[in-house]
Amino acid sequence: MSVAITRSLARHALTSTRGPHQLARALPRRCLQTSSVGLPRLHDTPNDIAFAFDIDGVLLRSSAPCGNSPAALRYLLQAQIPHIFLTNGGGKSELARISDLRSKLSCPELEESSIIQSHTPFRDLSHLQSKNILVVGGEGDNCRHVAQKYGFKNVYVPGDIWASRRDVWPFSNPFKAYYDRFAQPHIIPEGLKIDAIFVYNDPRDFGLDLQTVLDFLLSSQGVHGTLSPKNGDKALPNKGYLQDGQPPLYFSNPDMWWANSNPLPRLGQGAFREALEGVWAHVTGGAKLERTVIGKPHRGTYEYAEKQLRANRGRMEEGSGARLPPLRKVYMVGDNPESDICGANSFESPYGTEWVSVLVKTGVYRGGEPAHKPRTIVEDVYAAVQWALKDARA
Repeated sequence: MSVAITRSLARHALTSTRGPHQLARALPRRCLQTSSVGLPRLHDTPNDIAFAFDIDGVLLRSSAPCGNSPAALRYLLQAQIPHIFLTNGGGKSELARISDLRSKLSCPELEESSIIQSHTPFRDLSHLQSKNILVVGGEGDNCRHVAQKYGFKNVYVPGDIWASRRDVWPFSNPFKAYYDRFAQPHIIPEGLKIDAIFVYNDPRDFGLDLQTVLDFLLSSQGVHGTLSPKNGDKALPNKGYLQDGQPPLYFSNPDMWWANSNPLPRLGQGAFREALEGVWAHVTGGAKLERTVIGKPHRGTYEYAEKQLRANRGRMEEGSGARLPPLRKVYMVGDNPESDICGANSFESPYGTEWVSVLVKTGVYRGGEPAHKPRTIVEDVYAAVQWALKDARA
């Protein structure tokens, strides 16, 4: 991850119009009805811990609750234990995502400030908000609207380019009806210049998206339809590739796999990155592809998450009038050893907070020796909360 974006993410935290301090006022510890079998009494819960939950494979599987996740969350809400949802998923706004969770988990109290999606940290790249950006991935042009909510003013998607000139990738012709629903060919000027490329979510049309990104990486000054004369010049650094003002490339999610109702994990955004890097290596003869990758397990995402947790706890303090002790432990509950567990294990908090990894069996991980060893392995998220609260009191 680049130094610039790491510093940017470390300086900022999410804000929400309705914060946890309102929840602290609205939810006395015994106001919610919840099943809390195997969990401590509410007045026995520690106030120096917090939780970070992955979503897919931990709280939900194929859009349905798993592992008794509603009961686990209702208990944490009632006990006023801070928590965030730290997901490598995306493709929709934070408000839409938390609204979806509220409905599926039957927890209307969940706060927008508690959700951090893979692309949420992009909102802090304010220096690019007035530039022309290409946003790749997601259903239709949902990610265009997400970027616009983050403050980006000039947002294009590959479908716009294809609709303006279908010979850029004729193999997408069978998807014409799909692109007709959202593509905006009229906004594509002659000689479109792109200043940055963002992969927000898993691409739906791998071929078009890969070709479009490659075109801009090989262009002169990021102008579509051009080819840099510096490409292949061995007298230049990197054999001349990416030496001619091409746009920087950002990925929001490194995950190769994700879990749904299929019995086997499915390819994710990480597979698109690997495909692009493979084509790039072949086309350029092995030139380095400069790119920035965020999302779990990268440090910048965990820095962003911890700052958000601290901001949420601060608002809870303001709302309750009671000072909380320093945040001692954050329990990262995830199903993917390569992202959730690796990230928590390697993250060193600048505030001295210990991140404790807990691996569940309801998602990507199904058994055996994980590539990254968690502090413990449990059946599901409810068991994870049970274990964490016991560990916190040890």
